[in-house]
Amino acid sequence: MAGARFARVIVRREGLRRPFPSDFAGRLEGRTLRALRRRGKYLLAELSSGETLLMHLGMSGSIRVDLDAGATRRGGDAGDVADRHDHVVFRMSSGAAVTFNDPRRFGVMDLVPRGQLARHPALGAIGPEPLGPDFDGGALARACTGKRTSLKAALLDQRVVAGLGNIYASEALHLAGVSPRRRASTMATPSGLPRPGAHRLAAAIKHVLQNAIAKASMPSYRSSRFRVYDREGERCRTRRCAGTIRRFSQSGRSTFYCPDCQR
Repeated sequence: MAGARFARVIVRREGLRRPFPSDFAGRLEGRTLRALRRRGKYLLAELSSGETLLMHLGMSGSIRVDLDAGATRRGGDAGDVADRHDHVVFRMSSGAAVTFNDPRRFGVMDLVPRGQLARHPALGAIGPEPLGPDFDGGALARACTGKRTSLKAALLDQRVVAGLGNIYASEALHLAGVSPRRRASTMATPSGLPRPGAHRLAAAIKHVLQNAIAKASMPSYRSSRFRVYDREGERCRTRRCAGTIRRFSQSGRSTFYCPDCQR
């Protein structure tokens, strides 16, 4: 999409999780997508108009790219309905059709005026990027200092670390050998310095995310990909650990962990 112009924008609903902005298609058509980047779980498309197209896939959303807009699985125009959950189609000047599909409609699309991106409610208080150079054991300890909540809940707080979800929080805690039940404040000393667990956990977060990206072409959420997630009752995969994976609920979300090797 980068460098191409929005030749036509087809919108088949009034909105997703929230209504689309006013004149959504009109504000995109004719504009060039200058750059595409990510912040946390949000995709940010910088437009020649000065606005930014902000997108979030929600829980079930996906983006399908057809590089030849004249040929689809039905042999018709790429703007034709291929799936009833195809809610938005971007026809690009490059010839590509980029389709946003979202069965549960938890996704988001918004247009943010120039200079207002940092103040947007979705991005204003977001924490450091987990794969960025600014995220390490020290950053994690500082974010957790004084927090009385559980460590698992803290990891899901986007102000602590951006973009980490429920599955990979469980995976990282297991890899680091840290209990999800621990109080978040235990990652730091009374003076705010990182404890060894903070360094292990920060490194584990990077590892599980990099591994997930490398395996992104595999079918989503296959349990064979995971160390603990969705493995309740199975033996722990940590070397020399004979524990059994357990599941419990934290803040309405399932947490999987090994009580033997996660302390």
